[in-house]
Amino acid sequence: MTDWTAELAAQRPRDDRIDFATPDQARLALDGTVITPLVHLCVLDIRGQDAETFLQGQTSAQVSLADGDFAPLTVFCTPKGRVLANAQLWRVADDHFRLLMHHSLVDSLATHLGKFAPFYKVTLEAGDDLALLGLIGREAAALAEVHFDIVAPAAWHQAGNDGIQVLGHPGPRPRLLVCLPRDQAVDTWRRLCDQATPVDNAIWRLHDIQAGLVWLNDGQSDAYLPQMINWEALGGISFKKGCYTGQEVVARAHFRGQVKKRMVRAQLDGALLPELGSAVEDGDGKRLGEVVSAELDAYHQAEILAVLSTREDTGPLHVAGQKLKLLKLPYSIERLDPETLAARD
Repeated sequence: MTDWTAELAAQRPRDDRIDFATPDQARLALDGTVITPLVHLCVLDIRGQDAETFLQGQTSAQVSLADGDFAPLTVFCTPKGRVLANAQLWRVADDHFRLLMHHSLVDSLATHLGKFAPFYKVTLEAGDDLALLGLIGREAAALAEVHFDIVAPAAWHQAGNDGIQVLGHPGPRPRLLVCLPRDQAVDTWRRLCDQATPVDNAIWRLHDIQAGLVWLNDGQSDAYLPQMINWEALGGISFKKGCYTGQEVVARAHFRGQVKKRMVRAQLDGALLPELGSAVEDGDGKRLGEVVSAELDAYHQAEILAVLSTREDTGPLHVAGQKLKLLKLPYSIERLDPETLAARD
C-alpha cells in the first residue's frame, strides 16, 4: 500500500520517523499549535460478536469500560506477566474495538492473539487502511471541532464516529490523536496545515516522555512487568476484573510489592540522543537500568524515560557519558484504578 506521507514535504529516515524542515519545533509545540503524522504508531482492529469477551480474557483492561467515551490504556502479557504490547483501547461500535500501539508490535500481537481467536467469533486485522495524526497545542481542540465537527475529548477519552475518531492524550500541552481513513489523510493534512505547523513525530514522542508514557517496541517486548513502565499508575491495569493472561503474576507483584524496577523521567546534560536500550550507569560503571525512550527538548537536551532498579542507592548516574538529572513525573507512583479514571468525567 502506498505511504500517504510520501506526498508531504518531509523525510522518512526510518519507518518510525518522519522529519520536517520546520525550525524550533519543540518550542513551537509549547507556544503554538503543531501537527505531525504519527508514523511510529499503528492500530489493530478486533471485530466480531465475541470481540468484547475475547479481549476480556487477554487484556488488563476492564473491556466494558471502553464504552465509546472512555478509552483506557491496557496491556497484553505473557503467562509470566511480561508485557508483549502496551496499548490504548477504544470502541468503534458494539462489535468493533481498536488497539493503538507501536507499529512494530501490531503483527506480533495479532499472531499471539490469533492463537485464541478460533475459539471466538472475531477477526483481527492491522489498520493499514488508517492514518494517525497528532495535534498539539492551544488550538488543537478548536481545530478538531472545526474540521471534524467533534468536541475534543479529555485525556484517555474518545469522540467521533465510525469514520473518524479523536482521542485525548495527556502532556504538557493539549494533545489530540486523530484516526481517519488513509484515503482522507492528505486532504485533511493540507487543511489542518493552514492553522497548524508541521513538525517531526519526535515532538509527539517528546510530549509522551514528558507525560511519563512509553509505547514499547518490538525490541522491548517480553522484557518488563507492566508496573515497571508505571502502567498501574497510569490507570492501565484493572485489579477488579477477572482473569486474563499473566494476571496472577501482575496482581502478585502489586499486592506483595515485588516490583524491582520502575520507570523514571530524566534529563541528560548534553545533546547526544542515546539509543534505546542504552545503559544507565552509576559512578562505578554498574548498570542499573536502561533507556526506553529518548528525544531532544526545546533546550536541545535529551529527555529520557528509563527503567531503573528500585533497590539501589544510586548516587550520580550517567547515560552514554552524559550526567543524568531525575525529573518529576506528572503522576504519583501509586495504583490508579481505570474504574475511577472512567468515572471522573
